[in-house]
Amino acid sequence: MEEFVERALDYASKKATYAEARYCSSQRNVVLMKNGTISATGYSVDSGLAIRLLNRSIAFSSVNVPDWGVIREEIDKAAKASEMIGRNKFSSEVPVKDSWKVDQKKKIEDFSFEDRVQKMRELDDLLAGEKISMRILSLNDNIEEEYNTSSEGMSLRSRLPKISFFAMIGFMENGSFEQGTVEVGYSGGYEALDVWKLEQRLKHESDVLKNAARAKKLSDGKYDLVAGPEISGIVAHESCGHPTELDRILGREMAQAGESFIKKNNRGMRVGSDIVNLVDDPTLDHSFGFYRYDRDGVRAKKRYLYKNGLINDFLSNRESAGRMEEKSNGASRSSEWDKEPLVRMSTTYIEPKDHNFEELIESVKEGIYMKSFTEWNIDDIRFNEKYVGREAYHIQNGVIKETIRRPVIETTTINFYSSIDAIGKDLEFSAGTCGKGDPMQGVDVWMGGPHIRLRDLNVR
Repeated sequence: MEEFVERALDYASKKATYAEARYCSSQRNVVLMKNGTISATGYSVDSGLAIRLLNRSIAFSSVNVPDWGVIREEIDKAAKASEMIGRNKFSSEVPVKDSWKVDQKKKIEDFSFEDRVQKMRELDDLLAGEKISMRILSLNDNIEEEYNTSSEGMSLRSRLPKISFFAMIGFMENGSFEQGTVEVGYSGGYEALDVWKLEQRLKHESDVLKNAARAKKLSDGKYDLVAGPEISGIVAHESCGHPTELDRILGREMAQAGESFIKKNNRGMRVGSDIVNLVDDPTLDHSFGFYRYDRDGVRAKKRYLYKNGLINDFLSNRESAGRMEEKSNGASRSSEWDKEPLVRMSTTYIEPKDHNFEELIESVKEGIYMKSFTEWNIDDIRFNEKYVGREAYHIQNGVIKETIRRPVIETTTINFYSSIDAIGKDLEFSAGTCGKGDPMQGVDVWMGGPHIRLRDLNVR
């Protein structure tokens, strides 16, 4: 299909004020194991050509048939659709010509099917030896190559390899069941396995579930909370990343992904204490959401969404930024070649400060250390939210005490961030797949942060 990119762009450019032709291919491997048995394996190559046109409105079309007659017909359909009534326009950006790639120390191409299966068996054997009764493991890799062009002169080539691992495990004892997950992702090659230390992670998680199954609930009441990076990450993603997506703020995602408690004129509104900074940064090395240029050809950069406790910036693409008469900040992403680029997060986190973990704990007289979650929930405007602890402990007089079972935090976005009075210097990330759009598309993301301390939260 790549051979048709420039021909398609030339033809489409005659039918629109703006035209874009993008070729994308993905080579994927997957190994899925359930309770010691390989239940699925796969190798796939998927590629195609995406066309986007702008006249009165934006039109998107995609095709994976290497036939010029079919491609031309799709462009004609898109051109007709772009003449429908609309007020769309793209932000004005300087077109870029560049090529980039992420290097691999241990290449995906050199990691055999037998290597993948052997690694999965080793991890499953470890969990089985820990008497974990439910074990679902998945190892995935992907090499994505892209050639993106536009009528304005953009020309970008990229090669992005990624690795991910997911485990869902469950432990049952005396009718008490606990379930947990480990999810990690990495831009690069199979050196990721050396970085992740999966054996240690899975052993720790199995111990967590056993302790949680045997633990007791804490009495309802007000407690200080020390939250770990997994909690920081899910909160950052759900209650900062999503509500600052400009297409959501402007109502474009209203019927699909929901709305936002933030309005378009709310920059500068206080949502947290003045030490709170929340960032989305696609440029962090080895991030699972890494990219150097977004799908609109805008260079990626670090964005402060909340800064000093105030709403600072929105995630935008050229479409949403154009409606605001602003520049895009490079948040246009799509999951596959046949999906429309939308405003998306990449690597969203609470920015670290200068406290060590012991300092966060020592001033807590009566509190909870919630290191990870077993459940979370948030409403459509990303304001009312709930987090249920998986690995959690009672804190008394600055000392971490017994394991407690499933403490429940129900709060609001503003109350959560306003309750933060100290932020750790550590920084850790978890991987995830963020869903959005119609048809639904899931993109790879990192979410994380440091340990943080909050005062006087209601816990049940």
